[in-house]
Amino acid sequence: MSTAHARDFETHRRALLGAAYRVLGTVQDSEDAVQDAWLRWQHVDLTTVREPRAFLLTVVTRTALNIVRSRSRLREEYIGPWLPEPVSTGADADPGHAAEIADDVSLALLVVLESLSPLERAAFVLHDVFAAPYSEIAETLERSETSVRQLVSRARAHVRERAPRHPVDEDTHRALTEAFLGAVRGATDLEDMVAVLSPDVVLTTDGGGIAKAARRPILGTDNVLRFVAGVLAKPEVMILSWQVAEINGRPALVGHDGPRVDCVVWVEGTDAEAGPAGAGYEVSRIDMIRNPEKLGAVRV
Repeated sequence: MSTAHARDFETHRRALLGAAYRVLGTVQDSEDAVQDAWLRWQHVDLTTVREPRAFLLTVVTRTALNIVRSRSRLREEYIGPWLPEPVSTGADADPGHAAEIADDVSLALLVVLESLSPLERAAFVLHDVFAAPYSEIAETLERSETSVRQLVSRARAHVRERAPRHPVDEDTHRALTEAFLGAVRGATDLEDMVAVLSPDVVLTTDGGGIAKAARRPILGTDNVLRFVAGVLAKPEVMILSWQVAEINGRPALVGHDGPRVDCVVWVEGTDAEAGPAGAGYEVSRIDMIRNPEKLGAVRV
């Protein structure tokens, strides 16, 4: 292993972590994939590598796909809905995580990517995020170029279908998040939240069978409000402190008991394009992550 190996790898390390995180949705697995790429890279003859970035993206993507396949049974046996792992990206975040993988990868995007097949996810990430040509992706995925074009096309269609049609800007996102902060702190009546909830709002909770959470997504304003009211009334939740923190580059709610993080609540807003000016924004999706095994990269 030479200085050139280390220099080239560090140059592309952030991109490698970003690719792995988008494919895997978990921090530790992403770091494992990058570490595996580093171990392989040390033994590569650099004179045979024309583009180190392309070579390393190929290695880390294949490793990430192998991790996905090896853990498919665990995912199938996972208790309740599975949500991606959040990462703090604010001023107090761990720079090893925040600066390299999550500042431009929202939880909303990760949720959509998770609904794709592993191959669709990898093809979409490589092409639409990292601008890799179809021929290069075909080699990485060991598929024909025609097959890769189909994978990317299906992934794009699915992302368009699942992603918010009219996502709100950052200021509106923060305002909606702070509205929920007022509700969980008791400063705002939950009934008043009806005005900012879409009639089709979906609340998904991930406890992983460790923390209390709903086993299925909760649909509709009334059901969501009843569930939230029930959660907030539980003694273990009543003792929590709440704050708005930057998670994956955007504001989210963090409930914590001192340094122990209990949950992250992500609110996804859309512009409903209805009503008078300022009244067209509503919450279409709420994701609550309570599985303690997924909160290691969240800081308060």
